[in-house]
Parts: sequence; structure tokens; C-alpha cells
Amino acid sequence: MAFAGAALAVSLMAAWLALTNQTMDSGNARQVALGAQVYAGHCAECHGAKLEGEPDWRIRKPDGQLPAPPHDLSGHTWHHPDEQLFAITKHGMSRFAPADYKTAMPAFIGKLSDSQIRAVIAYIKSTWPEDIQRRQDALNRN
Repeated sequence: MAFAGAALAVSLMAAWLALTNQTMDSGNARQVALGAQVYAGHCAECHGAKLEGEPDWRIRKPDGQLPAPPHDLSGHTWHHPDEQLFAITKHGMSRFAPADYKTAMPAFIGKLSDSQIRAVIAYIKSTWPEDIQRRQDALNRN
């Protein structure tokens, strides 16, 4: 009986998240299409049209900032849970980094809706192979 109740609770939570567009579902074609469009207009300038990031993204520029990292497999985006990616995109990197950390990553709060940010993350995730998606999804369950 307890198992059935837990299963129902999980199902209801999943339905609520889907209805309120709180998920970042790489299998949701509509969300991924929106994400691709938003990414092209707001993210590709720095992170690359093919999610490749800037060259030498691990080496600081003369101003002390790190170049924009890739969101493809060569980067570390898939090493982070969805909500962390969402928070960094919405609030900018400086909110989560030490005070002296130099970053060009802007906050998109007030520029993109939460749904648009979640769609971008769904789009990025949709470009990863299934095994990487499964590994990243496991981070969301912790």
C-alpha cells in the first residue's frame, strides 16, 4: 500500500512539473524546438552555434575571465543537475562564484522567462548521447 502511495505521489509530481513547464525534458519536441530558437538568439553568440564554446575555454583571457565553455560533450555542462544549470542561467555565474571570480556570464532574469530557460536546457540536453543523458539525469535524482 505504501509503495502504491509513493508511486502515485511521484506520478502526480511529474504531471505537475510537466503542466507548469518545470521540467527540462530532452524528449519533449516542443520544448526542445523552443530551446533551440532561444539558444540561437541568446546563447550561441558566446557558447557557439553548435554548443562548442569559445576556443581555449579553460584558459583565462587577459581580463581574467574564462571564455564561454562548450555545452557539448567536451564541456562540463552535463556534470551538473538541471536546477543548478537553471539557476546559473537565470541569475548569472557571479551569484554562485567567489566575489573575486571574473565572469562574462550574464543573468537572464528579466530577459528570458523560466520556461525559456528550461527549454534551452532541454535543447542542450537533447544533443547529448543517451548514455550521457542518463548520467546527467542521475544527478537530478540526488
